[in-house]
Amino acid sequence: MEKTIISTEHAPAAIGPYSQAVKVGNMLFTSGQIPLTPTGDLVTGAIKDQTHQVFKNLKGVLEAAGASFTDVVKATVFIADMDQFVEINEVYAEYFGDHRPARSTVQVARLPKDVGVEIELIAFVK
Repeated sequence: MEKTIISTEHAPAAIGPYSQAVKVGNMLFTSGQIPLTPTGDLVTGAIKDQTHQVFKNLKGVLEAAGASFTDVVKATVFIADMDQFVEINEVYAEYFGDHRPARSTVQVARLPKDVGVEIELIAFVK
């Protein structure tokens, strides 16, 4: 199977030795996205604002690979505070609508740049 590195200016550049996403065959694996704008500005404050930025980044990566949120088969959500789960979930639902990919949500001790949320996706790309 062919492996393709996905890169887009519609999401922040990798801040380490990794790719924004990798496509292998029909499967797309995104790196975790945090609320960093494509220009490198960090969205802080309300967790809903942070989560919207994460989804804007993920949308850019998905589109660069020829996919959309309806192609996502698995999401992993990392959050710094489980008490913010409801607010994150409300934003999550806005982007996925009636589509219901498998999902794991875990609270972690710390995220890059001390943000409140990071999300990674796996999608099936036609």
